[in-house]
Amino acid sequence: MSEVVAVRGLTRAFTQGQRTIHVLRGVDLDIAPGEIVALLGPSGSGKSTLLQAVGLLEGGFDGSIRIAGEEASRLDDEGRTRLRRDALGFVYQFHHLLPDFTAEENVVLPQLIRGAEPGAASGRARILLTALGLAERLDHRPAQLSGGEQQRVAVARALANRPALVLADEPTGNLDEATSDRVLAAFLDLVRGEGAAALVATHNERLARRMDRVVRLHDGQLAEL
Repeated sequence: MSEVVAVRGLTRAFTQGQRTIHVLRGVDLDIAPGEIVALLGPSGSGKSTLLQAVGLLEGGFDGSIRIAGEEASRLDDEGRTRLRRDALGFVYQFHHLLPDFTAEENVVLPQLIRGAEPGAASGRARILLTALGLAERLDHRPAQLSGGEQQRVAVARALANRPALVLADEPTGNLDEATSDRVLAAFLDLVRGEGAAALVATHNERLARRMDRVVRLHDGQLAEL
């Protein structure tokens, strides 16, 4: 089967006054179906910029990004929105859960937006949250959950629509080490169980080694480790 993601010659530069900053310099990246890739690099190295590009979250990039066989540059705004909705899931450093909704409702909502039947969406949410150890927290709102629990709800939400690829930007960066280990283990187990691929940005080499493959972003280019 072809790659879930195929990036070729991706470049991104920003202008600050008289200065041009080259963040990405001809990045190439392939991710196979079901593969979990760690994206290593210190803060400011461009990890988030690369994730935004692959996630079709902003423009200004040159190069080719193919997701699930579709060339993103050939899509209009509606097509890019559809591809994000159907093929991608997102987990951020901060959970960004809707505070007035329960854990279950936070996972149901993206399914309803995609057109799922409410009963099926609720069943899917319960399966994911139970797999993440949150069976007793389905009706809890984010403020009633610990930081690790909130982030596990965010993981369930990212996988709710069965994406081909999950993009995670420092998903455990806001947690203590012990909680970080537990959340990452739950994330990896669920992503693998769902058969999804993932690109996980982190500055933590210890966590990165738990994934299938590690690439490092340095001076705007990727290198395999």
